[in-house]
Amino acid sequence: MLPGPFQVARALAATRVLDAPDLDDALEVLHRDPVANAFVATRVEAVGLDPWRLGGEMWGWYGEDGRLESLCYAGANLVLVNAGPEAVRAFAERARRQGRRCSSIVGPAGPTADLWALLERSWGPARDVRAHQPLMAASAPSVEVEPDPLVRRVRRNEIETLMPACVAMFTEEVGISPLAGDGGLLYQARVAELVSAGRSFARFSEDGEVLFKAEVGAVTEGACQIQGVWVAPEHRGRGLSKTGMAAVLDIALREVAPVVSLYVNDFNLRARAAYKRVGFTEVGAFMSVLF
Repeated sequence: MLPGPFQVARALAATRVLDAPDLDDALEVLHRDPVANAFVATRVEAVGLDPWRLGGEMWGWYGEDGRLESLCYAGANLVLVNAGPEAVRAFAERARRQGRRCSSIVGPAGPTADLWALLERSWGPARDVRAHQPLMAASAPSVEVEPDPLVRRVRRNEIETLMPACVAMFTEEVGISPLAGDGGLLYQARVAELVSAGRSFARFSEDGEVLFKAEVGAVTEGACQIQGVWVAPEHRGRGLSKTGMAAVLDIALREVAPVVSLYVNDFNLRARAAYKRVGFTEVGAFMSVLF
């Protein structure tokens, strides 16, 4: 049932766009669950709440006691943080009135499903809805899988060699090419940024072919998140994803954060089994709505 005018007014009154003075309160909310909130937390820890630097607005929802309880990052993605039913309704109303500006909605499965149910009529249809994406985490190196000693950080002079693998991964995972629209300028800049930061890892063949790759995309004090895991199609089935992930996990735990996480499509049974073998366990679930 759609909310009435009174409920809408109340919901909007409980939310506002956050700015610099709200930073400490926003970080407190984000740090309540470092694994689930890694994507948003890494941006806020790096640049604060200024919308221009953040790449979008941060909406806050306040409880009856006036305390900041929930967040919603509204940029290229719409991402809920610690959002209960009332906060979800409030953020949905703000999002509906603003209109869709994002390319996806991503976040904890339950609240994200509730948000999409409220937005689908005005924002739909979606190109794809992935309702259950297991969120997995590990806090110790693999005890079952030996890390691949040939997996290493990608060097800056190897970005052009890496790019086709990144494009293939993105297209396979998301269903559209990252080269569409602006010709891939933003995507190439992001790949270069991760390489320059030492957060892009790969195994190369003797002739320079990318056999396995992965990046550590989000990094906070409490956790980091692996993304972009990919094995060249002609080399799949050889265990490269397991040994490669064991290597990236080992490096990330030693040099980046005490907990390493990732999320994966529930239908990707082979990847889920590989991650479990490496030592990742399911700690929750995400949901993605792709436009």
